[in-house]
Amino acid sequence: MKTPVQVPVGGSAARENEEPSSTLAIGERAVRGRLELGISVRGGRSVASRQFHEGALRVLRPHYLDGSGQVCYVMVNPGGAYLGADLFVVEVEVDAGAELLLTTQSATKIYRTPGSFAEQRMSVRLGEGSRLELMPDQLIAYREASYRQNSHLSLHPTSSLVMAEVITPGWSPDGASFKYEEVRLRNEIWIEDQRGATLLALDNLLIRPPVNDVTGMGFMEGFSHLGSLVVVDPRVDQGLADDLDRISRDFEAYTGVSLTATIAGTTGLVLRSLSNSTEELNTLLGVCSGVLRERWYGQGPLNLRKY
Repeated sequence: MKTPVQVPVGGSAARENEEPSSTLAIGERAVRGRLELGISVRGGRSVASRQFHEGALRVLRPHYLDGSGQVCYVMVNPGGAYLGADLFVVEVEVDAGAELLLTTQSATKIYRTPGSFAEQRMSVRLGEGSRLELMPDQLIAYREASYRQNSHLSLHPTSSLVMAEVITPGWSPDGASFKYEEVRLRNEIWIEDQRGATLLALDNLLIRPPVNDVTGMGFMEGFSHLGSLVVVDPRVDQGLADDLDRISRDFEAYTGVSLTATIAGTTGLVLRSLSNSTEELNTLLGVCSGVLRERWYGQGPLNLRKY
């Protein structure tokens, strides 16, 4: 029987015989940037089979970090920031056997959003035996910023997902942190097989500094920065959770690890970590993802060479 470690923030759930919700409707919000990326296998390595962008989102030329055939794309927002009422839409599909590493060129910066929140909506579909590493730079929320990120992920039971996120407060003119209005992240992860779709995890994170002292005990335990690592893979088990928990103890961070139920032979893992340092969280998540890369694929730690 699995005995998960307490996770400081967030949660997960599994439900049988439900259908995944459709991609969020755009409604009346204007799309400031859209990116569509499809990846398939050709000639023994992963390549883009479909690519479309418009507005303030695009990707740089693909590159390969090693000889594994995994393709790396860097997502770019030429405007450099998200502002009030901005909507960005990202759709990613990784076909059977293909492998994608998707990252960003720099931190995602959320500036003041008077009138309405900035938003990103992401839709991900992973085919049989496919793999996605989603490793963006940190999200920085500045004074009076409000941001929502909704991700809908549909996975084949044999696919592999590793998704990292770091949230940090931006500097305000008076030198104080936690002056942003709200950061809301929602990950909805479904497992789809021949019998239909089952919800593996519904992971919600909501931080509202003006409403509560979020650095207080019982919420963020005196810390200001938050890191998250979500892993879904048939090889996830209690032993892996214990290994990552042991690794996290070497860092100046408060960390918890938990497991979801197992559905169609695959299991989810959520690692949540609190700290006062972006560098500490980035290093921790990098070490943990490096363990997975070496153990499962024989690859070295990520070296994105962006700086």
